[in-house]
Amino acid sequence: MITAEIVAIVTQTFLTMLVVMDPVGLAPIFLGLAGNRPTFERRRIALKASLVAGGIILVFGLVGRALLEHLGISLSAFRIAGGILLFMIALDMVFARPSGSKETPEEEREAQERQDISVFPLAIPLIAGPGTLASIMIQANTAHGNPVLLLAVFAMTGVVLLLCYLALRLSGQIGRVIGVTGVHVVTRVLGVLLGALAVQYVADGTLELMRGGLRSG
Repeated sequence: MITAEIVAIVTQTFLTMLVVMDPVGLAPIFLGLAGNRPTFERRRIALKASLVAGGIILVFGLVGRALLEHLGISLSAFRIAGGILLFMIALDMVFARPSGSKETPEEEREAQERQDISVFPLAIPLIAGPGTLASIMIQANTAHGNPVLLLAVFAMTGVVLLLCYLALRLSGQIGRVIGVTGVHVVTRVLGVLLGALAVQYVADGTLELMRGGLRSG
């Protein structure tokens, strides 16, 4: 039976991961990094990058909470930090600036010279970047240990990963159809949504910290 809680977490996870991973924005980056390679090699790179990113995201979603507890970091503090980080990424998306949280110019030059770009920079940090890892940990915690809700979180993340893979596979066609201007328009719209989501993360985390302080007081 599909409940309102499942619908809510499915919708939130899908939209969150969609704006953070930004499949459409990956297409021109991938073209810049691997556009001169044979088609079969680009397909292999796209598949490997998606699988590696999926593995990283899965690990963080499953053990991220335990890691935070081991380091003595509350989820509220992590939610605030994740919100601030996502808001910085959102600003870069809205103003169509290269995001420093994803890749530095030096890393980009190194990537273009490397043989295998599937792990770096495609899998991490372009797909499974800091914003993605923060989001999956927060969304997994939203499931509150409910296996059905947790499965819904990972299923929706898998759907977005599939979209990323398709964007990489079809990067040439996407670039020809929507062009640079189209990519910027989509990225800016997603950036506005991500900014609103980031503010919500910070607000929720702040409220949780305040409630914890009041209870301890």
